[in-house]
Amino acid sequence: MAIEQTVGESLRERDATVAAAESCTGGLIGSLLTDVPGASDYFDRSVVTYSYDAKLDLGVPRERLDAEGAVSEPVARAMARAVRDAAGVTWGVATTGIAGPEGGSDDKPVGTVYIGVAHAGGWGSGESWCRVERYVFDGTRTEIKRQIAERALEDLREAVEAT
Repeated sequence: MAIEQTVGESLRERDATVAAAESCTGGLIGSLLTDVPGASDYFDRSVVTYSYDAKLDLGVPRERLDAEGAVSEPVARAMARAVRDAAGVTWGVATTGIAGPEGGSDDKPVGTVYIGVAHAGGWGSGESWCRVERYVFDGTRTEIKRQIAERALEDLREAVEAT
């Protein structure tokens, strides 16, 4: 079964909802989720925050972008939290990376991505959290974007099933 189906089932079983903030995936996560009939049961929105200005509009602090750059753990964390909170959903997932074929560096080669998954616990519970993972994928731009989107959904599924 495709990851977009399994994550959807996991969300539906827990009556949970998700929103995505996508940079390098350009809306592919939202597209994959909405390929599944009935996705409106758990999918709220996907926002494409490709530019610095779009990330600022989402709520990523300017200081984070300035100090770390868009492709960084703190920015992925801020994106996942911001989309979760703006949408009022249980889960936020975010991607920020370098799909290529250019734009990489020694520290952040083409294919580098940070994926953030943020969970909203109940008010006053202290159970809200966010986790960010760094990955490096190989392939063409299209292949890298697909791998990132699928990995983001897999990270989300794992987090949902662990709660």
